[in-house]
Amino acid sequence: MESSPSEKGRRRSETWHPRCCCCGPKPCCFCWRCCSRCSRSRTVRRRRRDGFGHKTSSVSQLEIPPAHEERLTLEEASSWKRSFDCVLASPAGRSVFVEFLRTEHSDENMAFWLACEELKREQSQEQVCEKAKKIYLDYISILSPKEVSIDATVRESINRSLARPSAHIFNEAQAQVYALMHRDSYPRFLSSPLYRSLEQRLSALACDT
Repeated sequence: MESSPSEKGRRRSETWHPRCCCCGPKPCCFCWRCCSRCSRSRTVRRRRRDGFGHKTSSVSQLEIPPAHEERLTLEEASSWKRSFDCVLASPAGRSVFVEFLRTEHSDENMAFWLACEELKREQSQEQVCEKAKKIYLDYISILSPKEVSIDATVRESINRSLARPSAHIFNEAQAQVYALMHRDSYPRFLSSPLYRSLEQRLSALACDT
């Protein structure tokens, strides 16, 4: 016996509904909290799939491009141990640090920090609006695969300011990402095979000259 249209509709409603990827059988209400958990869950699965961990890849897979070593001296590379700001102030330091962050699947933190620095130098309001929205979509939106970790209150403040953004709209978020890299990534960078290998090569080059 053929089911009536109302019965078919009821069955469809009972067998299908939008779900958070992390919420199991519980329907997603599309609130900030649910969607945030969705985003975190996708990130965790991606990192597990890629073999994420604090273990760095082998040094042979992370060779610094020769152009870096042509410009870089042992003195400059050693200065990165003084402070995280010394790394950020050095073009070569930023490049090597990004290579390290890629091994931890967290290079979006540095990309976001650099994008904020570029935005703060922008003079054109039209360009500020355009770049601010791109940064938001790339790093702040909970739907972005490159979402950075910031407080909910900071995210909400950015959401309120996005209609008329200033060049400093991301200052608080940038400070939080800076603190995260300084506290967590920077100490691991200094003890990583990548940085130690670079120091050894530069030391050998210095001895040969």
